[in-house]
Amino acid sequence: MSLQSKRVVIIGGTSGIGFAVARAALDEGADVVVASSQAANADAAAMALGPGSIAGDVVDVRDEASVEAFFGRAGAFDHLVFTAGDWGGRGARPLGETDLEQAKDLAAVRYWGAVAAIKHATKTISTHGSITLTNGMIAHRPRKGTPLSTAMAGSIEHLVRGLAVDLAPIRVNAVCPGLIHTGVWDSIPEADRQTQFERLTARQPIARIGEPEEAAEAYLYLMRGGYTTGQVLLVDGGSSVV
Repeated sequence: MSLQSKRVVIIGGTSGIGFAVARAALDEGADVVVASSQAANADAAAMALGPGSIAGDVVDVRDEASVEAFFGRAGAFDHLVFTAGDWGGRGARPLGETDLEQAKDLAAVRYWGAVAAIKHATKTISTHGSITLTNGMIAHRPRKGTPLSTAMAGSIEHLVRGLAVDLAPIRVNAVCPGLIHTGVWDSIPEADRQTQFERLTARQPIARIGEPEEAAEAYLYLMRGGYTTGQVLLVDGGSSVV
C-alpha cells in the first residue's frame, strides 16, 4: 500500500521520532500535518521540512475541546500517528513514596491524550486508514521504582488490541521504540552522553543507540501494511531478547 497522495496527521510530529516520520512520509508522496502543543514548534517543523505538502497546527491533547477543534480543521485524512509525550523526567521511586496526584499526570498525554485524539479522529479518518500509537520499552523491561510507568506503557498495548477490534476496519497498531537518539538527550554533555549510550547498549545484539529515522520505518510499515492490526512493533536493537 502506497502513501502517495495519502493524508497523514502526526501529533507530536515536530521533533524526534515524529519529525522523522513526517519527513519519511513526505518523501513517499504523502500530504502531512504535523501538530504540537506549541505554535512556534509547529511552524518551525513545517519550515524545516521544506516546501511540499506539509502543514503545521496546534493541539493540546490534554484539552478535549482543543483536540476536537484540531480534527475539525484537519478535515478528511488517511493515517494518524501519535508520538506526543514521553516516559521520562519523573525518576524512579517506590510506590509508597509516590505522590498519586502527580502520578496521574503520567497518563495525561500518552494515554488520555491518545484516547481523545482517536475519539475525534474517527469522525474524519478513512475506513481504509490506520492509527499508530507510541509505547515505551518499560512495558517489557520494568525497572525497580517504575511500576506506574510500566503499567501505563502496558495499558497502551491493551488499548491497541481493544481498538483494533472496536474500530475495524480501521487498523490500530503501536510502535515501541528502545533507546533512540532524540533531543531528550541533548541536556547531557556530549562526552558523557556517548559514554552513557555505550553503557546502556553494550549487551544489545545491535550495540548502539537507534536513530529516529530507523524508528520511523516501523511507523511507515504500519501505515502501509494493510493486513496488520492490533500489533506492537519493537524497535529496540534487540534489547528485549537479552
